[in-house]
Amino acid sequence: MNKAFVYGKSVDGENFTDRVKETARLKLNFENGINVILVSPRRVGKSSVVKKVKSEIVREDIKVVYMDIYDCRSEYDFYNRFASALMKQTATRTEQVVEHVKRFLVRLAPKISFSPEPLSDISLSLGITPQNYQPEEILQLPELIAREQGIHIVVCIDEFQQTGEFPDALTVQKRMRGVWQHQDNVSYCLFGSKRHLMTKLFQNRRMPFYQFGEMMYLDKIPTADWVPFIRSRFESQGKQISEELARRICETVENCSSYVQQLAWNVLAETRVETTEQDFLNGVEALIAQCSGLFEEQLLGLTSYQLNFIRALCNGIHTDFCSKAVMEQYNLGSKSNITRLKTALRERELIEIDRNGVYIEDPVFRHWFRREYPM
Repeated sequence: MNKAFVYGKSVDGENFTDRVKETARLKLNFENGINVILVSPRRVGKSSVVKKVKSEIVREDIKVVYMDIYDCRSEYDFYNRFASALMKQTATRTEQVVEHVKRFLVRLAPKISFSPEPLSDISLSLGITPQNYQPEEILQLPELIAREQGIHIVVCIDEFQQTGEFPDALTVQKRMRGVWQHQDNVSYCLFGSKRHLMTKLFQNRRMPFYQFGEMMYLDKIPTADWVPFIRSRFESQGKQISEELARRICETVENCSSYVQQLAWNVLAETRVETTEQDFLNGVEALIAQCSGLFEEQLLGLTSYQLNFIRALCNGIHTDFCSKAVMEQYNLGSKSNITRLKTALRERELIEIDRNGVYIEDPVFRHWFRREYPM
């Protein structure tokens, strides 16, 4: 199906925009066995970039394995996801998945179900537990497979910050680093959506993954690249949008890739032939409405002080929270309360903190909050 705009999942093909420099660098690293840590703000397309590069690797001596560990809650949840992805994605046919399990996981009796289509919808339940396999044995799997097949394997792990939520997380991460750093035929691309947690994992000298690989920072796609993409997608649907309105789509959501595609789709849906100002405004209203349920849920249980702090951020206050004027205008409590507010809201992923101040990272949330919680 030819989709004009795609959001809420990784994009590819005609829906993939720009990223020429980043994809070229990432592909070079994959082809040369360089570990990569991919860091960026949320909703700018990390997963799409990695999958794009994965699709462009055509060398027979390199295989790229992708997995998302967002829903892994423990060390052995991870090992089952890790091994399953390796078994399936290093196979060239469905029958070879069974051969892989028999060859590399001999102590298991897995449950496997197949789709009629080759390598499609293979359901693989391995049942790895501490009773049948030690962690180091599972972590060494990609190296064993790579040696036997005479290839290099690139293991891409999305939402890697989730390992920091495992019980005894530091020990688990030490095990991973201890095995992976000695593998000659495997490299890793680790990335995730929680920037402050990823930064802590890879830039803190006391953490096991400090200096594990090249840090790559993925910036937002510039408006100059978005505008022709948006206009071309409108044209593919037999409609027209001006350069000005395409630019405003980008500016409204501050070039966050997923939101650009979502807002552009909303505006396209409102457009009959040529986009009008009202079509654009209706698209913005639809975007805010689509996100409002999530935003309401994010605010559940917040204190009045926390809501006041968010209000200050949405009104452009990013520093000097302890000044008398800001404390009084926004009723933030005592000066010692400011640190607690920052910590609590950061844990809820509502704010981001950098050297320039504190910010609400989600631009649509800011639009919604100003409307629902006016000063």
